[in-house]
Amino acid sequence: MNEQLDFMARRVTAGKMTRREFMGKAAALGVSAAVASSIFAQAARASEPKRGGVVKLGSVGGESTNSLDPATYASQVPYHNGNQFGDTLVNVAPDGTIENRLAESVEASADAKVWTFKIRQGVEFHNGKTMTPEDVLKTMQRHSNEESKSGALGIMKGIESMKTDGEYFQVTLTDANADLPYLMADYHLIIQPDGGMDDPGAGIGTGPYKMEVNEPGVRHVYSKFANYWGDDGYFDGVEILAINDATARTAALQSGQVHIINRVEPKVAGLLSRAPNVTVHSTPGRGHYVFIMHVDKAPFDNNDLRMALKHAINREDMVEKILRGYGSVGNDMPINAAYPLFDETIPQRTYDAAKAMEYYKASGHDGSPIELRTSDVAFPGAVDAAALFQQTAAAAGIPLEIKREPGDGYWSEVWNVQPFCASYWGGRPVQDQMYSTAYLSTADWNDTKFKNADFDAMLLEARAELDPAKRKEIYSQMGQIVRDTGGLICPMFNDFVDATSNLLTGWETDPNGELMSGHVTRKMWFA
Repeated sequence: MNEQLDFMARRVTAGKMTRREFMGKAAALGVSAAVASSIFAQAARASEPKRGGVVKLGSVGGESTNSLDPATYASQVPYHNGNQFGDTLVNVAPDGTIENRLAESVEASADAKVWTFKIRQGVEFHNGKTMTPEDVLKTMQRHSNEESKSGALGIMKGIESMKTDGEYFQVTLTDANADLPYLMADYHLIIQPDGGMDDPGAGIGTGPYKMEVNEPGVRHVYSKFANYWGDDGYFDGVEILAINDATARTAALQSGQVHIINRVEPKVAGLLSRAPNVTVHSTPGRGHYVFIMHVDKAPFDNNDLRMALKHAINREDMVEKILRGYGSVGNDMPINAAYPLFDETIPQRTYDAAKAMEYYKASGHDGSPIELRTSDVAFPGAVDAAALFQQTAAAAGIPLEIKREPGDGYWSEVWNVQPFCASYWGGRPVQDQMYSTAYLSTADWNDTKFKNADFDAMLLEARAELDPAKRKEIYSQMGQIVRDTGGLICPMFNDFVDATSNLLTGWETDPNGELMSGHVTRKMWFA
């Protein structure tokens, strides 16, 4: 019986069972509250982080074209690489608050236009150089440069000037923005020596793990950095394996080839959760699976055609058949109820074949096939989702033609290049960051090529508005502009479905992104 109680207690400390559930099950076994509490306390002491071992992560989103340059990160393997070797000034904590990292403190002027970051002292880069505020300044300057093509370029647009002053890095904004610290948490803004000006893809940062092997599209190997400034990062080493095939990824976890995988396909999540050696973690958040149209390219430059396609998709069917319930319906804008200023009164768009047909006829389209590109790496079930879309569109008289693309090269040759494709977004902590990254006219990652002067003006207005009610109204208008005129078809918001070996413990639910917002190798350890 004690072995059974020990097992249940370990599940509590690993976040897989509540303490109340543990005490209830112990009582059902005839164990007194005092004995149960003692066993729980022993398990809690045993759950203190242990250092050592090499952890292996199997991840989708690895390509031969991947770079270690944080400015280029567009898929999962590069994202996880950055979390091994790099740090940002601040992070967004699981509860949505700002957590200081390379910045020891953050202060704003009364009008939220001047932000001052006190930079942590004594932090060492992997090349032996001591990090300075100048490195921070040059990092931000590089990501502000149009030539960098940085994924963070859109959120840097509102900065008027930047400077260093002793131990401080200061940002002055063109317009007030109460959310600036959230923007500085963007995963592209990893602080690099000299800002990465000389060699942005060197993989040198201040993170817990130092790059040893870099084989894009295959594997990336890291060793523990002896002079790491932080107290997380418990492993002796990390190996990231690019495993784009979902079946192969799941098999690798079950066989022990890897200890962690992302993107568990919803259709196998239930079965995998019953495996004796693994735990499946499902985390609702802001991630969304989408089909994106370039509004500046025919035939998608015709809003009637875009509206036809938006009405021709069955969202509830997608959530049921593709997500298997691990998510919720979308509404053709990138914002859902996970955002604090979400407007729940915006009408939910539904499948309407008659209305889709009406818009399609109004568009004057010539009836030729409309090519939608997709791939298994776009999101779990993307190929099946495209097939469902094709069926419901056909019922409205809209001829979709599906083109299945190979995984390798999808994020460099299809996404943000081809005019109509499947994609995904992990979401962002606040609306300003989501809109600044992907919908501001000048954003480099504006993957629908959406440009709207009124929308841009509202974005600036919302940044400066400190009244939450007024700010919510502005965001509501912006959401409706994207919903009704943009190139985004957002049928569903996905849960992050990950899985870990039971050899590991320390899992913490984090709605900010997959695998504990990318911090799984920093915060978990071998039990």
